Amino acid sequence: MKNKKFILLIITFVLLVLLVAFCLQANSWIIPQYGTADTQLFLKINGLHHAFFDPIMYALSSKLFWIPFYAALIWWMWKRFGKQVLWVLLFVALMITSADRISSGILKNSVKRLRPSHEMALSSQIHLSKAGPGGNYGFVSSHATNCFSLSLFLWMVLPAKDRNLKIVILFWAIFVSYSRIYNGVHYPLDVFFGGLIGTLIGLTFGQLYQLFFPNQKI
Repeated sequence: MKNKKFILLIITFVLLVLLVAFCLQANSWIIPQYGTADTQLFLKINGLHHAFFDPIMYALSSKLFWIPFYAALIWWMWKRFGKQVLWVLLFVALMITSADRISSGILKNSVKRLRPSHEMALSSQIHLSKAGPGGNYGFVSSHATNCFSLSLFLWMVLPAKDRNLKIVILFWAIFVSYSRIYNGVHYPLDVFFGGLIGTLIGLTFGQLYQLFFPNQKI
């Protein structure tokens, strides 16, 4: 069983490396071939803004807004599973650091695709939240990468009886990622590939956790 888990870990890691390498070539054919459709879809989603949803979508994208959510999640796991949570938090810290380095440190600075909020040709058509236009580059979305990595990691390490919590966290990742398009700072492809990369990162660290703690699910 341990050998099978190790093989799955290697396969997932290789897929992650291949996907990152693929995304590094985004300027070669992904963006030229699908960029127009991506922009049109972005404008449709961003154009759905409404006074009622604007503050909600702003909050979904705000890191500070989610601090109580993270604190409650940590408290719940600590109360239920004790000191094992410390190992989980270590894995999460390493995972989010890796996710952020891949999305922001490698891909954004290599692909250098301008966010829609920095495209002069779109400036008159975009609705931005009060958070503003964000940094210059947007491929891939760090929010999507980080949220999906955490979601898939917890999906793997939490026991089956916590299915409802897993679903909540998965929808959290989806809504946060969607908010990045709604708020005008990411194209759909930025979010899509960010989510894919985050999924593979989460699976990689989840499988790594299971190898270190084969008999312990928090």
